[in-house]
Amino acid sequence: MRKSRRKKAEDLGIRINNQIWADEVRVLTDDGENIGVMSAKDALKEAQSRGLDLVEISGKSRPVIVKITDYGKYKYELKRKTREAKQKQKTVETKTVQVKVGTGEGDLIVKAKNISKWLKEGHRIKLELFLRGRIKYAEKDFLQERMERVLHFVSEPYTIADGPKKSPKGLTAILEKASKKQIKKMQELEEQSEKVEKKDSSEKETN
Repeated sequence: MRKSRRKKAEDLGIRINNQIWADEVRVLTDDGENIGVMSAKDALKEAQSRGLDLVEISGKSRPVIVKITDYGKYKYELKRKTREAKQKQKTVETKTVQVKVGTGEGDLIVKAKNISKWLKEGHRIKLELFLRGRIKYAEKDFLQERMERVLHFVSEPYTIADGPKKSPKGLTAILEKASKKQIKKMQELEEQSEKVEKKDSSEKETN
């Protein structure tokens, strides 16, 4: 085996061929075949007879588990899976979106699109209703209604994790992307509400 190949195997923390020191190993193949338990020496001979490598899959198992495979392809697949796993580990950020009591509908729609996009990416949203002057002392219900104007245009299912509550800048709420379980519950509530409305409408028509 070439030195460069041995060095790369060691860099990845993988033992291959003569680097496997276990007395006995359980031998698998790429096809999923379980050849059985044998000495590491015999397993290496079997791998070499097939023109392949002997790669340690689980050094902590007893006996150690190895696979007869092409080490180059195995290394490529291992790196690909590691890369994909890292891509899935997205960093969750808290995005701040600020609206005012007098923010126009056009601007609200733009802000709602950003909120929807960030929620879909898994980020948290800190929604702030910025208040100045006497408006700070308005009734909370009125202020909450002004904040909900932007939420009306949010297309991504969400839950309010915290708030709305008073903050130094005005009124603040924390939004999070709704889980599948929460979305299902929302859908069930909507269906129940629709049934009640249809029933009420039917009773009015009968009367």
